[in-house]
Amino acid sequence: MVDITTELAGIKLKNPTILASGVLGETGSSLKKVFRAGAAALTTKSIGLEPRDGHTNPTIVELEFGILNAMGLPNPGIEMYLDELREVVKDGFPVIGSIFGKDPNEFSKLAGIMADNGVSAIELNLSCPHALGYGAELGAIPEMVKTITEQVKNTMTKPVFVKLTPNTSDIVALGNAAVKGGCDGLVAINTVKGMALSPELGKPILSNKIGGYSGPAIKPIGLRCVYELGTAGLGVPIIGVGGISSGKDIAEYLMAGATAVQIGTAVYYHGVDIFTAVITELKEFMTMHEFKNIQELIGLAI
Repeated sequence: MVDITTELAGIKLKNPTILASGVLGETGSSLKKVFRAGAAALTTKSIGLEPRDGHTNPTIVELEFGILNAMGLPNPGIEMYLDELREVVKDGFPVIGSIFGKDPNEFSKLAGIMADNGVSAIELNLSCPHALGYGAELGAIPEMVKTITEQVKNTMTKPVFVKLTPNTSDIVALGNAAVKGGCDGLVAINTVKGMALSPELGKPILSNKIGGYSGPAIKPIGLRCVYELGTAGLGVPIIGVGGISSGKDIAEYLMAGATAVQIGTAVYYHGVDIFTAVITELKEFMTMHEFKNIQELIGLAI
């Protein structure tokens, strides 16, 4: 019997899979459904201080090897979301609260509210590529990453994970800035900036024109980013994200340096049962290649 348990900043996980932010994170019932399907932890949708409608339709287009979206961070605001959050944490499920803001003060206030309402950790969304004044517009600047992380860490004791953008020439610089700010882990990566055009109409399909690409096509990018962060030896665990839909995909991310992984777009394609499927496949892979536990995989390729 192989041991697939792992640990992130003191949070014990029954397996290395976590629900990524932005998928089935709107309600407490949908989050609990994912946990019961096999995920070891749950990341909420990204929540801001105030309600936000996001971009107008069309906001999603399915392409050959993934999904391009420009939702624009729609959310009900933290106060309206608390009932959904409490529904999950009261049952003891590990929940990572994803938050976004326009400055360090907004991030700190949101993190405090999330922490006071029972989340196991905070994820700073410093990487959304399609919301003006938020996400990657802040997260592409190392000094801003450090400042926001530092201010959040100074106001709470819960673990803080920083979700990094791949839309940069140097993701290690961003990871290093987050570590200098005191983060407890890095999440790599968010979606890759992209565009889809309609040749018949002669214009972009998405109302925002630019969106974030996710799914199988970005797996090589995610692996590269995790590997670069892993080889840099920054001293914090890495959560790998991007194009994961099989047990072998998980093994690759672990070998590149990840301690756990997040799964998002694969839920769109395969439903919540994807978690049971990939966990089973990971166990089979480990048994076939005589790995006894997750720790033997982590960083193997480095």
